[in-house]
Amino acid sequence: MTQRVALATVLDRLAIDALITGYAVAVDDGAWSDYGALFTPDGRVDYRGAGGVEGPAEDVARWLEETMRLFPVRQHLIVNRRVDLEDLGGYTGDRAEVRADYLNPMCLARQTASGPDAGEAGAGRSGAATPDFVTGGRYTFTLHRAEAGWLIRTVTVHEKWRRAPGP
Repeated sequence: MTQRVALATVLDRLAIDALITGYAVAVDDGAWSDYGALFTPDGRVDYRGAGGVEGPAEDVARWLEETMRLFPVRQHLIVNRRVDLEDLGGYTGDRAEVRADYLNPMCLARQTASGPDAGEAGAGRSGAATPDFVTGGRYTFTLHRAEAGWLIRTVTVHEKWRRAPGP
């Protein structure tokens, strides 16, 4: 592998890392137009492994916007990223697969006589919000290099465990 190819590979890995981080941030911040911009035009999402839906990224973004209102405070932690770049005889291609573990604590919306007592208004205060719902598992992303850079073609969630409210 030449230094030029090695540098290109490092740059691809950094760009892919930024893409996966952008995915988590978009979901956590409820930035649904940013979420949609992370996908190829034919991008698909499969959240059935965590009790969600499957379909075109645009449709799933609308579903997330509605569903995530139940959890106004959420924080994805995506770790242990394994990136497999397409190998074209020593050169990276335009496809990649990422397998990454996630931990996702979320706080349920609560209503009081004066309004919500959990949510983004209290998210910045220490101890203001204790997670009611925590889930962990693994994402599988397939990526495609486009003119503008790396994009998500598919994402599938494989939930391994969850802790929900209750006795």
